[in-house]
Amino acid sequence: MSDSDRYARQIAFGPIGLEGQRKLSAASVVFAGCGALGSVSVSQLVRAGVGRVRIIDPDVVELSNLQRQVLYDEEDVRSGLPKAEAARRKLARVNSDVRIEAVVADITASTALELLDGFDLIIDAVDNAECRYLVNDVAVKTDTSWIYAAVAGARGQTLTIIPGETPCLRCVFPAPPEAGTVPTAQTDGVIAPAVHVVASVQVAEALKLLTDRHDALRRGLLTVDLWQGTFRTTSVASGEADPDCPCCGRRDFEFLNAKP
Repeated sequence: MSDSDRYARQIAFGPIGLEGQRKLSAASVVFAGCGALGSVSVSQLVRAGVGRVRIIDPDVVELSNLQRQVLYDEEDVRSGLPKAEAARRKLARVNSDVRIEAVVADITASTALELLDGFDLIIDAVDNAECRYLVNDVAVKTDTSWIYAAVAGARGQTLTIIPGETPCLRCVFPAPPEAGTVPTAQTDGVIAPAVHVVASVQVAEALKLLTDRHDALRRGLLTVDLWQGTFRTTSVASGEADPDCPCCGRRDFEFLNAKP
């Protein structure tokens, strides 16, 4: 099966084309988490033909995951497979041309650089705020673009971050929220359509970044509420990094340098 057959419809899309497809096949993406958001976004990017993928997740597949985490099934639950490995096996059958690595590990201050560095793009699919700020530190320190996303209930947010060009996460949200002050999937539940919409926006932004179509990137924080049917983009810091930001302005990597 030739690439022209597999990616024919994607290549036919003018902003990507054959040259963009070649860039995708040469690109590498690391997924911080492979739960709800991660399983949707990694599936779409593997199908799109990204050349190299690393999937990082410490958890095993559970029955409650199946409502929204599209890469897993009941056999994975019975087998107690780690999510990263279950995802790798599924995706290897979808696109054997993509190099897929499964890493069953937590992203911590002591492991983050080793796990996340060396890729063209980081996709955020973690389920806690502290880890997102750690991802932000790594991205800024290594000058790596990343795409933030979070979902709870029927609402979600996503923001594309390019170090040195756009605000980082700490420019927009200076500190992690205190526990219990913001909705989470554990406290407010989550519906699958919200996951799919936010993850799909993440992937669309990833395709733009990986094919060098920065002119088409969304500049701002997108907030979606599928129950209310609203989509809102909020401008952030005039679209530029904040020189007083402790992370990208002063380069104080507080979360990365935290004591274990």
